[in-house]
Formats: sequence, C-alpha cells, structure tokens
Amino acid sequence: MENKKPGRVEEPLLVAARPENAAAAEAKRLLRLAGPLVASCILQSAVQLVSVMFVGHLGELPLAGASLASSLANVTGFSLLFGMASALDTLCGQAFGAGRHGLLGVHKQRATVVLALACVPVAAVWANAGRILVLAGQDRDIAEEAGAYARWLIPCLVPYVPLVCHIRFLQAQSLVVPVMASSGAAALGHVAVCWALVFKAGMGSRGAALSNAISYGVNLALLALYVRLSGACASTWTGFSTEAFKELRRFTQLAVPSAMMVCLEWWSFELLVLLSGLLPNPTLETSVLSICLNTGSLLFMIPFGLSTAISTRVSNELGAGQPQAAKLATRVVMCIAMSAGLVLASTMILLRNFWGYLYSNEPEVITYIAKMIPVLAISFFTDGLHSSLSGVLTGCGEQKVGARVNLGAFYLAGVPMAVLLAFVLHLNGMGLWLGIVCGSLTKLVLLMWITLRINWEKEAMKAKETVFSSSLPIA
Repeated sequence: MENKKPGRVEEPLLVAARPENAAAAEAKRLLRLAGPLVASCILQSAVQLVSVMFVGHLGELPLAGASLASSLANVTGFSLLFGMASALDTLCGQAFGAGRHGLLGVHKQRATVVLALACVPVAAVWANAGRILVLAGQDRDIAEEAGAYARWLIPCLVPYVPLVCHIRFLQAQSLVVPVMASSGAAALGHVAVCWALVFKAGMGSRGAALSNAISYGVNLALLALYVRLSGACASTWTGFSTEAFKELRRFTQLAVPSAMMVCLEWWSFELLVLLSGLLPNPTLETSVLSICLNTGSLLFMIPFGLSTAISTRVSNELGAGQPQAAKLATRVVMCIAMSAGLVLASTMILLRNFWGYLYSNEPEVITYIAKMIPVLAISFFTDGLHSSLSGVLTGCGEQKVGARVNLGAFYLAGVPMAVLLAFVLHLNGMGLWLGIVCGSLTKLVLLMWITLRINWEKEAMKAKETVFSSSLPIA
C-alpha cells in the first residue's frame, strides 16, 4: 500500500490541541482550493457563452437558435455528464486520503468509460433536436436553426468526457491551479477559434458550435500533458489499466445519483423560464427571468467552488481515517459560506437600482430587476449554504440522499409553490422565483438536519471499506 501524504498524521493532533488554530488552518486550505475552482468554473462556462455571443452578430434567428440549442444541450447532456463525473469527488477523494493513490487513475478511466456510454443517448437527442423542439411547440424556423447548432455540438462530447474526468481527478488531489491555468488558456484561445471558424472560414453558427469542441480539446490536451509529465501525479497516474473495465456497475450506482443531485436542481431553474412564457406579458417576464438566471449562474460559481472544496476536504479526511478533521472542515466551510453570502447579498441589494443597466436600457426591465434583486439575494444566500452541505454529502458518498432531498425540495415544494404564487396569486415572475426560494429553503433545512445527524466515525469506517474493497491496478 502506498504511503499517505507527509503531514497527514499531525493534523488530528492539531485539531485536538488547538481548535482555534486548526479552524484557521482549515479555512486557509478551503480558500486555497475554492479560489482557483471559482475561476476555473467561470472560465469553463465562458466557452459556451462566447460561442453564443459570436452567433449573436449573425442575426436574431441564429442567436435564438443557438441560445435554445445551448439550453437544450445543458439540460440533456452537459449537466448529466458533469453530474455523473462528480462521483469521482467521492471515490478519488477518499482513495487519495487513504493513501491508495494508484486507485485514482483507475477510477478516472472507469468514469471515462461509463460517461462515454452515456453519451450515446445524449448524441441521439442532439441529432434530433430540431424535431424534438418542433414537437414541443417551438417556432419551426428557430427549431431548425437550433437543431443544426445542436448537431454541430455533438463533437464536443468527445473531448468533454475525458476533460471533466481529468478535472475531478486533479481536484481530488487538491491540484486546482493547473485546472485554472488550462481553463484560462482554453478560454482565451476560444475567442480566436470562434472568430476563425465563424467569420474567416464562413461557417457561421456551425463554426461557433464546432469551436467548443476544439477549445475543450485544447483544455484536455493541456491537462493530460500535466498529468503525464508532472511529478505531482506520478503516484496517481500509472498508465492505462484493464482494471478500468471492472466494477463499472458499481461506479454507475454512484454516478447516477450524483447526476441526479446536479440535474434535479438545474432543471428546476430551467423550468422557471418555460413557465415564464405562460405569464401575462411573456416577453418582459422571460427577459427578466433570463437575466436573473444569468446573474445567479455567475454568482453561483462562488458557492460551487466552496462546495467542491469541502467535498475534496471531507473525502480526503474520511479516507485518511480522520473523522474529526472532516467534521471541523464542515463547520468551517459553513462559516465561510455564510460570510460570503451575507457580503454578496448585501452588495446586490445596495446596487439593485443599477443592476438592470448591465443587461438592458429599457426602463420597464430595469425597474422589474430592481424589485427582483432582494429575492435573488435571498436565493443566492440560501444556495450558498446548501451547496456547501451538498458538498459534504458528496464527500461522504451520500449522493442518493442528496438526490432525494433535491427531488422533495424543488419538485414537491419549490415548483408547486412557484405555480401557486405566479398563476393563482398572480405574482407573476416574482412568484416564480419566490417559489424556488421556498424550495431552496426547504433543501437547506433538510440538509442541515441530515448533516447534524452524521456519525463521522461511521462515515470514516464506511470510506475505508469502500477504498479497500476496490480493485487495485495491475502493477
């Protein structure tokens, strides 16, 4: 068995002897992880955003089609694959903490195999996106444009699957700076790739879609080179192994609820935009809801970075057999999430009368946004807290519990409340978002109750059983 990281043994002694120093040290670890992760997420999301921006210069119809296709691709493909890959947060994180470094490469390869199989139905949906959107009642011209864009997004799946697996593989080892650097390089290069394909090569919107695949490929190539050439991964990547084709069912059993944790929440917000089209003055309502979603998506990168950071810390410490260190990390991240949420929510409220000018010059839209910002601030604050708690569950390998919580919170509480407030009490778009806030608060209460009841010693023993029951790579 491989040795654990130097310094691992001394940490619990520090926790026991000086809890205030241990908490400060833990806060530094979390922030060192979360900072590059936040930047990485923003840079990775910029790839699709820049593509749609380039299409916007081709006209209204290509822009509408690209926006619709991107939304469909996120809902039916990227969110699913991204969620499935988060199973590596548990498996790789616990294996790394336990000193079973060779397992990380095997888990990464297993994830790549399973996610590649999942791409088959995803590609089928994207290939028939135009027909699906027409059947769903979308305008035929927009649907055809979206269908063409979605078909040219299919090549993205080839680099995207190994890319997300590489990212999770490195995150489990706290190697987040290389992920940030490669994401930055790919995002900067993406602008040039988009321009070359859209305008220089004359491919139009098809070139914008294809440019995503090229930029994902560049990002993947940079990370793959780092993994294979850097000494930091010498013990965790030992080459391709036939062990990767074993225990695929076991990985899938964790990957599916991991995907549901991500998708169920993601889909509830997409549902808001669909419902807004049924409200009086749908143009205004849809525009405002889209602005709120874009704002929320950008600001959500901060709690998402904290969520990934705490998932890494908890899985590492449980794998190392240090339950009290995992418990301390959970307490510290909640303090950080609460502080960050209060600062950002307060800032949003103070700037509520100016926020709308970032997106529109229409007085009606700006006034509506100013009314929505306090609700959005509350939503962001609660999202930050329950995202960190979701990361704790992921670190413990309790994705099934997280999926059930999301199902109950958003689809038994949030969405029905949104419909009630928007269509029965006639609060319109404000009612839709207030309903989702109710779902978010429900999720927060449930996750807090679950987290307080965690038996950390039991979780550490379960992590040990999971790690040491996994097959080892062939030497």
